[in-house]
Amino acid sequence: MAYGVGGTRYDENKRAVEDKYLGPMIKTSMTRCIHCTRCVRFMTEVAGVEELGLIGRGEDAEITTYLENGMLSEMSANVNDLCPVGALTHRPWAHNARPWELKKTQSIDVMDALGSAIRVDTRGREVMRILPRNNDAINEEWISDKTRHVADGLRTQRLDQPYVRRDGKLQPTSWDDALAVVGEKLKSAKPNRIGAIAGDLVGIEEMYALKTMLGSLGSKNMDCRQDGAALTTEAGRAGYTFANTLARIDEADVILLIGTNPRLEAPIMNMRIRRRWRDGDVRVALIGPQADLAYDYKHLGNDATIVAEIASGERKIAKKLGDAKAPLVIVGMGALTGSDGAAVMGHAAAIAGAAGKDMPDGWQVLNVLHTAAARVGGLDVGFVPGEGGMTTAQMLAKPMDLLYLLGADDCGVGQIPSETFVVYQGHHGDAGAHRADVIFPGAAYTEKSATYVNTEGRAQMTARAAFPPGQAKEDWAILRALSAHAGKVLPFDTIEALRQKLYKEVPVLMQLDAVPEVDTSVLGKLADTAAKVGDEAFAEAVTDFYLTNSISRASAIMAEMSALKNAKTEQALHAAE
Repeated sequence: MAYGVGGTRYDENKRAVEDKYLGPMIKTSMTRCIHCTRCVRFMTEVAGVEELGLIGRGEDAEITTYLENGMLSEMSANVNDLCPVGALTHRPWAHNARPWELKKTQSIDVMDALGSAIRVDTRGREVMRILPRNNDAINEEWISDKTRHVADGLRTQRLDQPYVRRDGKLQPTSWDDALAVVGEKLKSAKPNRIGAIAGDLVGIEEMYALKTMLGSLGSKNMDCRQDGAALTTEAGRAGYTFANTLARIDEADVILLIGTNPRLEAPIMNMRIRRRWRDGDVRVALIGPQADLAYDYKHLGNDATIVAEIASGERKIAKKLGDAKAPLVIVGMGALTGSDGAAVMGHAAAIAGAAGKDMPDGWQVLNVLHTAAARVGGLDVGFVPGEGGMTTAQMLAKPMDLLYLLGADDCGVGQIPSETFVVYQGHHGDAGAHRADVIFPGAAYTEKSATYVNTEGRAQMTARAAFPPGQAKEDWAILRALSAHAGKVLPFDTIEALRQKLYKEVPVLMQLDAVPEVDTSVLGKLADTAAKVGDEAFAEAVTDFYLTNSISRASAIMAEMSALKNAKTEQALHAAE
């Protein structure tokens, strides 16, 4: 104070900006904002949602949502990575941890079937946050909001000890007791009355272990298609993978979407289609429920008869596909889960066969977009009914001596007859656990090293970032212990030994992070299954983007986002009326 005046030499008032509410995922400190408009450009150009913009002029200019509502794009949280000054940060984990406290583990996402590259940051046994890793072949530098902010669901409603139902109530018990109860049931059950259904988040290792155990017991009742999708392994990988790869969407000039809403089922892939559309010179057509896909498309209708008409050449789109240099036919689960699913797949194969006659080597016209991370891997290892075996629907409808639910919560467990003895192995107390007679607590995808095959057919491996809670164990180890109690000991004691046998039976899984070429010559066999179809409308494979599996349903953030989305939809409906 002795060397000058204590006041400021500046006459102007200091500018301050109120913080904005951008939803439960984004925390704002708008005084930091330098108006670079990176967030605005991302939302408008990449995500395709015009929810963020600049209002005011001069020193009164502010970045905000137009109607002061939270941003509800499936990709909105990526703006936090783009902000250079910290004006936009992640609300769920703000001020919860310091970066140097966190252990960083590179892994793979399982919230959809794309297998996006992620980094899981943990402190002790707790997953604190999930961030994207760059992978130009799949997700580039982006991830969906569900992938990024589902971490709190890994901490709540967890199964952390075995349970056995006694006197009508699930009671905690020891591992030995629970395994002994199920082991005795397996010994006494008839092979044709034992079945297993695999869920959407399970790894290949546990499916292979369960399949091997069921085979040793003489059962052929197993299914990884818990939604009832009409997918078979008869035509090889050409009949159930996105064989053309996601990156080659950038080359397509005609895209036909059949029974899919990629914005909800695979936001990262939808972003690629939008980018191709912005570049121009691509036509997109949709057969299925109308939806806002963030790009223009021609809606052809919503029933299976349209697919049959295109296959027979009655629609103009058939000629456009035939004349195209790089056509894509993308079939979603909404088209394959109905009563005409098998016939629709046959007609789609016929469309692709006609359009792909003069295609250059390596270009695959027929592509299947999955919604479940475990589906392609399950088909690869043959976790489908054997000769005379029962499908998911048949196992749910018929009383069984024992039904094993391996992380299966969305197969319609409410339909299971009361006489069926149900064993549930999973990591969350979801629908399957509520119906179970015995519960085995397993590990989530961040708590084990497991192999997943994405919708392209690309095998990828997760890494253990944390340990399962309480007494929960890795899933393959539970099945190995159970096999000993059932008197059919599995021929491996370590995950390495399991993988050796797995790779010997399914060599394609050894090629990590590679998309093997598929044999398209067998598509003719698939096209032969094209039968007469009815006018049944295609269903929506994903109705609520934020609540698609047991982990996301346990997440408070996902529940809040779902509620906001539903409120906004109702608002729009009332306004339309």
